[in-house]
Amino acid sequence: MSPDPALEPRPFTVAGDGHAIEGASTGPADGAAVVLAHGLTATREVVVHGSRMLPRKGFRTIAFDARGHGDSDPAPEGGGYSFAELADDLRAVLDAEAAGRPAVLAGHSMGAHTLSALALSEPERAAGLVLIGPAYDGSEPAEASLAYWDALAAGLSTGGVEGFLAAYDRDLAPEWRETLLRIARQRLERHRHPDAVARALREVPRSRPFGGLADLETLDVPALVVASHDEADPGHPYEVAAEWARRLPRGTLISEDPGESPLAWQGGRLSREIAAFCETAEVAERL
Repeated sequence: MSPDPALEPRPFTVAGDGHAIEGASTGPADGAAVVLAHGLTATREVVVHGSRMLPRKGFRTIAFDARGHGDSDPAPEGGGYSFAELADDLRAVLDAEAAGRPAVLAGHSMGAHTLSALALSEPERAAGLVLIGPAYDGSEPAEASLAYWDALAAGLSTGGVEGFLAAYDRDLAPEWRETLLRIARQRLERHRHPDAVARALREVPRSRPFGGLADLETLDVPALVVASHDEADPGHPYEVAAEWARRLPRGTLISEDPGESPLAWQGGRLSREIAAFCETAEVAERL
């Protein structure tokens, strides 16, 4: 049986404000759009970890590398890695690849914050939101947290992938340590511009996607919030995701069972959850 051409990634380049954003779409060209936005230090393949469940279900899956990540250009001269700028890039991808139609926006961590920033200002762009591992709790980042991100950036700048991993390998849960280090290595080896990723490591944690969690109470869009239990993924606290789901007027919280691998790491299962969310009446009628 010959492979389905609709399941083969179709690369695209979107012009940002002085930089190129690289991505690929998969699935029927006329399918309802699901846009995937990855987290800090990750790339477009990581949101659903290579799963093709969404295009097989008939959705046009649009994944892109954030500025400075993967194959995309670094921030242009005079620009940086604030959430306002990341949201501008998401807007450019939607304009070019979703033809101005509402899409389901699915993002992990930095990606979840980015699509929230855009949806708060332009909710009509979102048929639904899938917020995977949000970490922003509405407060200013603690100095210890910023010092950690700065250490990761310094490790990457001075020692490359090995330097990053040396800084990252701090207080990792023993039962998850090897898995976390393997995932981190795979992510970092995909970047064309590691110095840009190092700069993003310093700037993204210092940026606020929106003013405070009360802002979420104004976001009247169907939303699926994906939480992880803290034992495996303490950087994305379960309670923060639960609070996002409570604040969002149309929010629903899902997670793995305690002791399981985080749902955010399970590409096939996560894709099934996203597809089921897209097929609910309240989302389908907005697509």
